[in-house]
Amino acid sequence: MKIYNTLTNRKEEFVPIEENKIKMYVCGPTVYNFIHIGNARPYVVFDTFRRYMQFKGYDVSFVQNFTDVDDRIINKAKEENVSMDVISNRYIDEVNKDAKGLNVLPATHNPRVTEEIPEIIEMVKDLIEKGYAYEKNGSVYFSTEGFADYGKLSNRKLEDMESGQRIEIDEEKQSPMDFILWKPKNDKEYTWESPWGNGRPGWHIECSVMAKKYLGETIDIHAGGEDLVFPHHENEIAQSEAVNGKPFANYWMHNAFLNIDNQKMSKSKGNFFTLREVSEQFSYEVIRFFLLSGHYRSRINFTHDILKAAETSLTRIKTSLANLKFIYENSNVLNMTEEENKFLLESKKFEDDFIKSMEDDLNTADAISAIFEFVRFANSNVNENSSKEFAKNIYDNMFKLCDILGMEELKEDNETDKEIEGLIAKRQEAKKSKDFAKADSIRNQLLEMGITIEDTRAGVRWHRL
Repeated sequence: MKIYNTLTNRKEEFVPIEENKIKMYVCGPTVYNFIHIGNARPYVVFDTFRRYMQFKGYDVSFVQNFTDVDDRIINKAKEENVSMDVISNRYIDEVNKDAKGLNVLPATHNPRVTEEIPEIIEMVKDLIEKGYAYEKNGSVYFSTEGFADYGKLSNRKLEDMESGQRIEIDEEKQSPMDFILWKPKNDKEYTWESPWGNGRPGWHIECSVMAKKYLGETIDIHAGGEDLVFPHHENEIAQSEAVNGKPFANYWMHNAFLNIDNQKMSKSKGNFFTLREVSEQFSYEVIRFFLLSGHYRSRINFTHDILKAAETSLTRIKTSLANLKFIYENSNVLNMTEEENKFLLESKKFEDDFIKSMEDDLNTADAISAIFEFVRFANSNVNENSSKEFAKNIYDNMFKLCDILGMEELKEDNETDKEIEGLIAKRQEAKKSKDFAKADSIRNQLLEMGITIEDTRAGVRWHRL
């Protein structure tokens, strides 16, 4: 598989450190509010990467952190007159609800900053001892001039970074580009004791500590949104490689931004939407499908019409799968014909195209196109006269590709399905008894559940709207 590596600015063949194992770290959210629709993109993109690599047979250790100490969390805690933990726990729960809705697999580890303070203090001490950091009035800074490779991820040179242009000028710093590792604070509720006085960690140090603790000194892949390339990921590299004396991550993956009606999302522009707000209009599965409809390194545009189109497209796939399932469950022809054998071999092309797309830097847009080609093939070549074996094979192969993309609601909900089948059976009994009013009432009940039914020679076919 080829991955575009931000560190080298080119696609490279992915070769893990250990055979058949992947160590992957993805930067998680700061938990002071609901995540917005843009935050959902890295969740979905890198979950899909993980799913695909697991499909290929890799054992993936996937770490995604929660930043649970931050001025925004503290300010909200003070506003509500509650502890910081109340705020962070609340929004970690909400993030997990959203992630579950998007069918994101649980991380191997979800470390929190407040649980890693001793390790953070130790790394800061090590950086001071090795000459890469210095203390001034209770603050500890990383010396960027002391790390020769600073700027290699973002392709910036220290001498080209103008003082004060992107960072706040601080007279305590030896250089304007030095960044904070530990900052002094007086509020006892939100600080920890350290060799430099009470305080709390800077933002960048947490991920260096967590990646090392849960994955090791050198990891395979570090990922996140493109806004994290500088300064966050650049600073992570500096800290980690300075303290460990070896490469931090071999591959860096970054997803592009999401625009709202062709504009950058911004609260000031009034085009800021939380994922929860969007999920009230469109299902999480539609949102996931939309987020995968463009290549992860390309900006995608979010509009109501585009989401409606994604909903329609997803329904086409679901309807095709539902039809295939109905045919294989109701066909009286067991074994494939010679012609069906040929069709089955022909259908392998769609899986090959899907795999080829995913192998090319996780090109989910082209992978989805391959699924639609498969849908057209299935709709043209599988019908009520097809054999059970042929329909089942086509269904299984199409479902496998959808499952790699994490289309959770395509999976069977056994309890709901039993309820639907029970209502359909009651409707059939009512029709046999010529109680057409009851039969129509049951049909309407099913419609209210989002289920449409079709009477065919092979029986009643149903699917979700």
